Amino acid sequence: MRRLLWAGCSQLLPREAGLRALKLSAAAAAATPRRSPWPPALLAASGSSPSASAGLLRHPALGHGAPCRWGSQSNVPPSAQLVARPVGVCSVMKLPVQVSAEGVDAAFVGVPLDTGTSNRPGARFGPRQIRAESVMVRRYNGSTGAAPFDSLRVADIGDVNVNLYNLPDSCRLIRESHQRIAASGCVPLTLGGDHTITYPILQAVAEEHGAVGLVHVDAHTDTGDTALGEKICHGTPFRRCVEEGLLDCSRVVQIGIRGSSYDPDPYKYCRDQGFRVVPAEECWRRSLVPLMAEVRKQMGDKPVYISFDIDGVDPAYAPGTGTPEIAGLTPAQALEIIRGCKGLNVVGCDLVEVAPMYDVSGNTALLGANLLFEMLCILPGVKTM
Repeated sequence: MRRLLWAGCSQLLPREAGLRALKLSAAAAAATPRRSPWPPALLAASGSSPSASAGLLRHPALGHGAPCRWGSQSNVPPSAQLVARPVGVCSVMKLPVQVSAEGVDAAFVGVPLDTGTSNRPGARFGPRQIRAESVMVRRYNGSTGAAPFDSLRVADIGDVNVNLYNLPDSCRLIRESHQRIAASGCVPLTLGGDHTITYPILQAVAEEHGAVGLVHVDAHTDTGDTALGEKICHGTPFRRCVEEGLLDCSRVVQIGIRGSSYDPDPYKYCRDQGFRVVPAEECWRRSLVPLMAEVRKQMGDKPVYISFDIDGVDPAYAPGTGTPEIAGLTPAQALEIIRGCKGLNVVGCDLVEVAPMYDVSGNTALLGANLLFEMLCILPGVKTM
């Protein structure tokens, strides 16, 4: 136990102190040899090095320690059988963290921004909490058979350094960061942040792919023109996208829309643009598998973006959000929607509006982490077992 404590502390100390701690740990190991806490067969199967069995965390990059069905050299989340879940840097699924999207097929990126929020703030802490809860997400999708880490090289590339005091400038920073991601050929899976962030993301995505189709899950259409005189906020992104030609309006579907309104016909703008609006009432007490079969036909083989506002799910399941609306989707329906996108030419995804301080259980962020994993599982190129 003493060796494990020294080794763990060495990861948190300055380099010189860490080296001294490692030397002391090695000396203790020589003086008092102990049996490894892992069975020999398990260590052999994992390919663990002596330092790993001594308690030093080495990330299983390049598939190290993780059998892959197709012999992939992808980054693979470490198994909780070998690395304790609370150990290590807090990244999405404990994946390797790198500074850019170069060399990866899909990347998780955080945008900790809530300056565009109209009601309860706090979504700036969404990416951090989603990462923390994502330790419960494992390598394979047992329901669909998807093996994303055997198929794609995936990493967490950290957060966009937004300007919390200037929303237009934050949009510029988000757009430029996603331009670099898209130019590298990587598919971004973005952790929000409020829904404002989808506007600059789609600016970058459309620059690379042209106007895209949109699968939008939300309680709100987010097609307002202004709020308090401002054109940019979390209630306006998709109107801005329409105005700039970023969306193929004939291939836009909005699912789970509900709630009271300031307008007697709140969906008129959307329908005038050619959007398909699926109110929450049309989803109650039914499977959404038939709906998604229709959506796949509507989207065809052209590029599609998925934007999932966590308030699309009923607040009984996801209370940790800024603008909750009653009578929403269930988590099972959320899974049906995302899994129903399998086979589409998905070029980007986001999961927004998780505000963790309104859900002390962490369940909203846990749901968000799982939905992001499901998005990863339906990306083009992901094989099934």
